[in-house]
Amino acid sequence: MVIDLLRSRVALEAEVLVLRQQINVLRRTRPKRPPFISIDRLILGGVCRLFPKMYDALAIVRPDTVIRWHRAGFRSYWRWKSRRRCGRPAVPLEIRRLIREMSIANPLWGAPRIHGELLKLGTEIG
Repeated sequence: MVIDLLRSRVALEAEVLVLRQQINVLRRTRPKRPPFISIDRLILGGVCRLFPKMYDALAIVRPDTVIRWHRAGFRSYWRWKSRRRCGRPAVPLEIRRLIREMSIANPLWGAPRIHGELLKLGTEIG
């Protein structure tokens, strides 16, 4: 990008023309949909989101497709971020040993009694 700042406007226009011609050749030789991998979608979606004028330069994909990819990326991120953490919280090994020790030492105590004793000791478990 730094080198592009130092290049002349004509050279940049020539490069754009060459790139567009390559895209036209790609369209003619591969009439089917070109395969896109996740990184392609990420780059195209990110660049077009940062520079909205880039939508005009898109030729391989339609701007609607890039917007759909961008929205799908946000959806998957927030779905992952807000996923449910299933199950009970883990009980530390020390407390499990203490519970086992209490149940062996007092065979007539059930779970409610052991839970009550742990609460008296200041240990909160679910």
